[in-house]
Amino acid sequence: MDCASEEGEIRRALEPIAGIRSLSFQLGARTLAIDADAVALQPALEAIRRAGFSPQPVADNTRRSDTASAPGDESHEGHDHHDHDHGSQSGSGWSEVARYIAALAFAVAAEALSFFAPDAMPWKIAGMALAAVAIGLAGLSTYSKGFGALRHGRLNINALMTVAVTGAFLIGQWPEAAMVMALYAIAELIEARSVDRARNAIKSLMALAPEESDVKQTDGSYARMLSSAVPLDAVVRVKPGERIPLDGVIVSGNSAINQAPVTGESIPVDKQPGDTVFAGTINETATLEIKITAVASHSTLARIIHAVEQAQGTRAPTQRFVDRFAAIYTPAVFALALTVALLSPWLLGWTWTLAAYKALVLLVIACPCALVISTPVTVVSALAAAARRGILIKGGTYLEEARNLKAIALDKTGTITEGKPKLVGFEMLAESHSREAAATLARSLAAQSDHPVSKAVAAGLDGTSQAQTVEAFAAIAGRGVSGNIDGAQYWFGNHRLIEERGICSPAIEAKLQDHENQGRTVTLLATDNAVIALFAVADTIKVSSQQAVAELIALGVKPVMLTGDNAATASTVASIAGISDARGNLLPEDKLKAIQDMQRQYGATAMTGDGINDAPALAQADIGFAMGGAGTDTAMEAADIAVMNDDLRRIPETIRLSKRTHGILWQNITLALGIKLLFMGLALFGNATMWMAVFADMGASLLVVFNGLRLLRTLELSPKSLH
Repeated sequence: MDCASEEGEIRRALEPIAGIRSLSFQLGARTLAIDADAVALQPALEAIRRAGFSPQPVADNTRRSDTASAPGDESHEGHDHHDHDHGSQSGSGWSEVARYIAALAFAVAAEALSFFAPDAMPWKIAGMALAAVAIGLAGLSTYSKGFGALRHGRLNINALMTVAVTGAFLIGQWPEAAMVMALYAIAELIEARSVDRARNAIKSLMALAPEESDVKQTDGSYARMLSSAVPLDAVVRVKPGERIPLDGVIVSGNSAINQAPVTGESIPVDKQPGDTVFAGTINETATLEIKITAVASHSTLARIIHAVEQAQGTRAPTQRFVDRFAAIYTPAVFALALTVALLSPWLLGWTWTLAAYKALVLLVIACPCALVISTPVTVVSALAAAARRGILIKGGTYLEEARNLKAIALDKTGTITEGKPKLVGFEMLAESHSREAAATLARSLAAQSDHPVSKAVAAGLDGTSQAQTVEAFAAIAGRGVSGNIDGAQYWFGNHRLIEERGICSPAIEAKLQDHENQGRTVTLLATDNAVIALFAVADTIKVSSQQAVAELIALGVKPVMLTGDNAATASTVASIAGISDARGNLLPEDKLKAIQDMQRQYGATAMTGDGINDAPALAQADIGFAMGGAGTDTAMEAADIAVMNDDLRRIPETIRLSKRTHGILWQNITLALGIKLLFMGLALFGNATMWMAVFADMGASLLVVFNGLRLLRTLELSPKSLH
């Protein structure tokens, strides 16, 4: 869709058709995905054709973003992808540019002939012929779609230009008609190319992944093959300085990886065997062998691109407002032009020719292009800028609404802290077991859990004991785990679990309080009737978290820590981070209630989480942030905004980007309407000409496009750069 107004036309054409569930416009790929009953697809295509467009089936772009314009029909029942031919792309490359330059030359020649040649019929005929050639070179596509729109009673840009140019030619203003059409075509071309820059900005990421890979063969040699053909579990070699072609796990080698294209991290990350790497990232220091874990179409990079393209197809609140306004504005100005043409000779004493000319000027001014394009190009540019920084925003709604956040709930482990706790204390509390036996039991249970604290205990006890087989293992939400070892039942969990088991004591309470006052998380090993041992784990706070909290407070956003950890630890960590409100001992349902309370107290509230345990709270929050989206599919899918790394500073960056985007959106709307109102006044009460009206219309379009494109240059979303 070369112009956002054309998306609106297609939407209106499809509205009366029953059986259409949803429309997904992907402006970056110039495609429309129709989710509809099978019987509705053909009527939908016919309606699009009647609207003046030429739908062409394309390959399913859900598999890989760069297949969107591929030829062929691979659509499945009820979900069809179609590409549409819109005027500004009717030509290609330099041939189109040459044609429009030739049209401008003929228009200039017609203007010169009109101005300098004698007022004789042969010269007039020659001038009209030059004008007609210019209009033909520049405006065939416009005329084709304009007449189609008029036949169906629609007032789009092509219809208005068709009427205006034809009317000007008929009343003897043929040099001006030619100049208007040539300037319009050139301006449209510039606009289309500029908009393409915004639409394709995120697609440039796909080029970061190399097209070919060195794949290890059965004999140990390496063969070059297309990255798109590399199967799962294949091993590829990546040399220093090369980009990693596909997602995978390192099986051999140690190196520093520049992950900026995916996560936005500016500092390379050290990687070793067993670590995950992403397609498009750069291997900096040593040769690696990588086992492929995702094919090209399902790599993290491909999923980012697909998600952003989907986001581009959603309409932001401001865009919906502009669309509604434009739907009223254009017919209103058309009615004004008609009134001027029919009534001004009677009311103002103008000649019919003058009245018609002013009406035609108003028609050109009525073109809504600048207005409707002011929002999508800005939104797309902002989405692309965010993606380059490792911030995946799921749609224009969240991009705009982020500026309104008044509070944010922050998880502790892995968000504010490093998320890599270490075992710092091990204390026996009962004589029924030896220290070695307690260590073995604790390691056996902890090794079965994915919780960061359990992993820290297991890692801390590694080398000091041997894990045993655990039967009937069970995870207890918000409390810990249990399992049967050698025929006996054991519990490994937090203070809440021990309290509920009825085996806590004042002495244990005192020890727990002592550790918790030091900011440690305590896990207890117990039998059915006694606590055996205490394990204390400490997590360090990220330096970036302190900076992020300070920036959030400066933006007027209240940070609140929500954690399942004990209250003392939560308070200690929160104090270091600069958070005044910390709430501990929270189960998932407690976090949900906390979000509701924050919404009532502060207003619009965001939530950070991993997209799994915090799903209820993420759903309740006005905006859900998933931290570390590059590592989990679930996080990327569950949240409204996915931060591809665990850097909390990306959240204030998002808010600042939202504020800047909102400001540019309304700058564009003001520019578009202000310029049009100015020239509308000049047309009615001054000496505005038709070519001046074209300059005003397309000039306004180019201004708002270039203003929106400024967001693409937002590489560092620091407080300074966004003010």
